[in-house]
Amino acid sequence: MFGLLLRPFRTLIVVGIAFVAGFLYAGSRADELCQNAGGEMQSGICYGAKP
Repeated sequence: MFGLLLRPFRTLIVVGIAFVAGFLYAGSRADELCQNAGGEMQSGICYGAKP
């Protein structure tokens, strides 16, 4: 019975971890794409990239 009470909290923790991991992956990918386009990332914004 106690396990059933913890299940929603475990689910929220797993979803939170997945969200943070996705956020970090997207930031890393954006940095890569900016550099490939000839730009430079500064404070999360890509400057000098050529389309």
